[in-house]
Amino acid sequence: MARYTGPKFKLSRRLGISLSGTGKELKRPFPPGQHGPNQRRKVSNYGMQLAEKQKLRHMYGLGEKQFRTLFNKAQHMQGIAGENFMFLLESRLDNLVYRLGFANSRAGARQLVSHGHVTVNGKKVDIASYQVSLGDVIGLRERSHSLSSIKEALGNRNHLVAYLEYNDAAMEGKYIRLPERAELSQDIDEKQIVEFYNR
Repeated sequence: MARYTGPKFKLSRRLGISLSGTGKELKRPFPPGQHGPNQRRKVSNYGMQLAEKQKLRHMYGLGEKQFRTLFNKAQHMQGIAGENFMFLLESRLDNLVYRLGFANSRAGARQLVSHGHVTVNGKKVDIASYQVSLGDVIGLRERSHSLSSIKEALGNRNHLVAYLEYNDAAMEGKYIRLPERAELSQDIDEKQIVEFYNR
């Protein structure tokens, strides 16, 4: 599956959102390029909906096909489609590995998972898109506890989300509940994404 491998700072400035979560990319709060500061284009409804979709897709690092498949799944669940979609994205294994602080970015977390360092309920899982269920325990293989990249990432973690519990001694976390919408990114308007796919 094709993934975006271009410059992340340019993409962040184009979308107007920090994809790294640090905010460093937005020191210059205008699109990249020679005419970036002087752009005054009127954006259509379709353009706004597309921009919201691209923000969320690049935030979680998904390709379009995978993103659309997950959206279709969210639409068939009970409740609000947009919020269900956000919850499904948040329940991906690579995202929860990132949330637990085992990696500094979702891309780094995806690499940890695909290289076989991560376990779910004691069993190795190397599929980044694996949907973690409530009550599942996410840990690291014994041989991975001493990896310098993981130790460094854990040292840089400044806060743990409320829907995860972390056991420092065992280096594992438990997915205890679904997140509330207020706990997720406020930079995303998921209603626009629903309208984009339902147009």
